[in-house]
Formats: sequence, C-alpha cells, structure tokens
Amino acid sequence: MTTDPIADMLTRIRNGIAVGKTEILVPHSNAKEKVAQILTTNGFLADAKTIDVDESKALQITIAREGQPATITEISRLSRPGRRVYVKADDIPVVKRGRGIVVVSTSQGIMVGKQAYEKRLGGELICKVY
Repeated sequence: MTTDPIADMLTRIRNGIAVGKTEILVPHSNAKEKVAQILTTNGFLADAKTIDVDESKALQITIAREGQPATITEISRLSRPGRRVYVKADDIPVVKRGRGIVVVSTSQGIMVGKQAYEKRLGGELICKVY
C-alpha cells in the first residue's frame, strides 16, 4: 500500500512512457480518475477509463496510440504527504510559458491551474505536466 496514491499513478505513467508501453493499469480512486481525465482533456494522455478487474475497479490509462509517441515530456508531483503545497489564486504557477499545465485541488474540485485562476480559487498543487 502506498502512502501517496497520486504519486504512484504519476510514477506508473512515467515508467510506462520510459519503456514504451501504450497502456497501463492503476488501482482506481476518484481523485486519480479526475487527474487522468484532466490529462486526457488537455492532450497529454490518449484515454482513461474505469474497468472492473476481479472484484475491484482499476483505471486503464492509454498513454499513446499505436505509432504515435507519448506527448508527456515531464510529469512530477508538487504537493506530497510530508510537505503540502498550497497557493492562492494569484500565485498559481504557469508551466513552460503556458505549454504545460498544473493540476490544482480546489474547494470546487480538481481542475487545471488556468481554470482555478479564472474562478479565483486557490488550493493544493497536485502535479505539473508538460
């Protein structure tokens, strides 16, 4: 059992890209599903869907389609269980001059940093991707 399930998911994605896999399986949670949906919506992942494995749920993440390389150059966790990182709306970072995204957990749910800034919501920084 991991103490940081989102960091585990990001590591599995990073390792899958490194070895050239097109799909990975991750144990399901609502937070991981929302982060995967955000990465899919922003074009960093090809697809993410929930499937039933044995008697539990899993998140099937398609990193890249056959013949196309993965679009993720770097994916890293910002806030950790031992060191949480919170920001106000004005302090949400911009990743690589807008080419990347930062995922923020706000009081209205998990969203991209740009959406949180437009809604004037601060929160916990989950990860950055570019």
